[in-house]
Amino acid sequence: MTARELDAAGVTDPELRAAYTRCRELNARHGRTYFLATRLLTPGQRPAVHALYGFARWADDIVDSLDDTAGPDVRAAALDRLAADLARGLAGGTGAEPVVRALADTAHRYAIDHRHLTDFLASMRSDLTVTDYATYAELRGYMHGSAAVIGLQMLPVLGTPGPREEAEPYAAELGVAFQLTNFLRDVGEDLDRGRVYIPQDVLAAHGVHRDLLHHCRDTGTTDHRVTAAFEEFASLTRAAYRRAAPGVALLDPVSQPCIRTAFVLYGGILDAVAATGYAVLRHRAVVPRRRRALVAADGLIRLAAARTAARRTRGRPAPAAVPPVHRTAHAPVRHEEIV
Repeated sequence: MTARELDAAGVTDPELRAAYTRCRELNARHGRTYFLATRLLTPGQRPAVHALYGFARWADDIVDSLDDTAGPDVRAAALDRLAADLARGLAGGTGAEPVVRALADTAHRYAIDHRHLTDFLASMRSDLTVTDYATYAELRGYMHGSAAVIGLQMLPVLGTPGPREEAEPYAAELGVAFQLTNFLRDVGEDLDRGRVYIPQDVLAAHGVHRDLLHHCRDTGTTDHRVTAAFEEFASLTRAAYRRAAPGVALLDPVSQPCIRTAFVLYGGILDAVAATGYAVLRHRAVVPRRRRALVAADGLIRLAAARTAARRTRGRPAPAAVPPVHRTAHAPVRHEEIV
């Protein structure tokens, strides 16, 4: 992490600066889309966002990337140690893991509800034993802790000119939309781990079962039933984006370019998946580098305009907020429209 970012965030303790730097490294290495969007935040905001990502990545790696010989009990014990370390950090102690030290400091600085952190760990723990979900509603229940709370953790860092409570449902839904996108993109990788996040009711409606997914994965063949099921799941994901979209306008104007950029880039993953014919069991769809660069450039332009406007209006009464445009559940939304 650059010294400029840490200085802007008011992080002066050497060990804490090293902890935040570790989180930034995790973000840069594993979260390309996410990391690109965070570059559009103010320098003072970035360390907190890196801390939130770093902790989530650390917990996720315990579940999915620990030594392959480690069984569920070993992974559960590692999660328990992480939870205990976090509890000490949130209580004012010094966490053993750098990601915990940075996260605890961020939680204190931004008054992040500790329940969002414990709910996240509970969802990570369920991944050790739950391998599929019967219905979309059941999957959504799991995603409260694995995705919705991520949006809620981010909200105090991003800031809201109006009451935070108004923005919370949209922030939670955007976290869900992002994770649904990841589920579709990573369906092949998750299948290798023994998990299927596409709900059983969605699969069954098209005559798809786990053995068929494995067959397509192992042979590299496509099946119209699998394609149809993935296409329906993509439609559910796009509906989540539509519900989340009005919340961008409720954020601090200086934070909006970052979230708009993430919105468009993650939505672009859905477009990339569709462009492959939903052939995601063997190949991981990615947004082309040129597309990422164009979206980031647009975000930089919007960020410069927002900062200029903020400087001009500093000390003046805030203008009345423009009500967001609400859409019906069935109204289409193009990801460019949020920009």
